[in-house]
This record gives sequence, structure tokens and C-alpha cells, in this order.
Amino acid sequence: MYVDHTTETAPEAARRTLVATEKRFGYLPAAVARLAEAPLLLDGFLKLTAMFEATSLDPLARETVVMTMATRNGCHLCVAMHTAKLRGLDADPALVAALREDKPLPDERLQALRDFTHAVIDTAGDVLDTALEAFEAAGFTRRQALEVVLGIGTYTMSTFANRLTRAPLDEPLTPFAWTPAR
Repeated sequence: MYVDHTTETAPEAARRTLVATEKRFGYLPAAVARLAEAPLLLDGFLKLTAMFEATSLDPLARETVVMTMATRNGCHLCVAMHTAKLRGLDADPALVAALREDKPLPDERLQALRDFTHAVIDTAGDVLDTALEAFEAAGFTRRQALEVVLGIGTYTMSTFANRLTRAPLDEPLTPFAWTPAR
């Protein structure tokens, strides 16, 4: 069982990150408290997240990649957290529901992004030319294709670590709880 670390119990290398996270959210999320067991993983994930947030993909596109990874990997915590983020972005409720339920998206451009994300995962990056062409035809660039890979890597780490540590849903996220349909 993984421990919910505090700034006092966490390995020294994770303490500054825990303090900053608690200050940012107003509480210490359980997932972060558990990931503190491995300070390099925690720091790496947070750095990669910041890098992904700085890509040329717009916020809804980034959240589409994240939710695709979260639902595919069955990370209840990630789905809840990113549902909250989508609500904060004033995303169309139909889009949020479709992302959560792995149903066709009401936005063709974002559906093309989700399809491309699945293609990258399913082929370990060896996507067919037609998949890349469809992604570009939806208005995305080759740069953004590589940024999707960054998102996949970042959120593979997150979903796997959260599932491994059995990170529970924090109380502020309970309105966005999700259970995999599988």
C-alpha cells in the first residue's frame, strides 16, 4: 500500500514539490501525496505536464488527448480531474460526456484528434500515412502530431502511476467521479 505523504513524511527531494502543490490547490491531492514516494517520477510528471500545456495544441485539444488516455487506461482519478478542468474551460457538456463515455465526439476536429491519438497508441507510433493525413486534414500540423506523442507519454505515466498507487478521488473531485464502462 502506498502512503499519503505529507511535507514532513515525504522524501526530502519531494518536499518542495508538495509544498508548491498544496499552495496551488489549497490542499495536497492524494495522487501527489502518493507519487511523492518517487520524487523523480513526481517532478518528471509535473515538468512534462507543464511542457504539454505549453504546446501549440489548444486547451480543448490537449484535454481531448488527456481524456483519451485517461479513459483508455481506466484512470478514475484522471477522468474526474480533467472533467473538472473541461468544465472550467466551459467545454460543451456534450463533448465532456462523449469524452467520459468514449462515444463519438460532437466536434469533428476533436474526433480526428482522438482517432489520431488512438492510432499512435495502437501502432506504437507507426501510424499509417492515411491517419496522419486525416489528422492534418482536420487542421492539425505535423508539429502537433509530435505534441500528441508528448501528451501520450505524459499521461501514460500519470494514469499508470495513479492506478498503481490506488490514488483515491479527492473530495473536491467527487462531483466528477467516473467508473470505467469495461
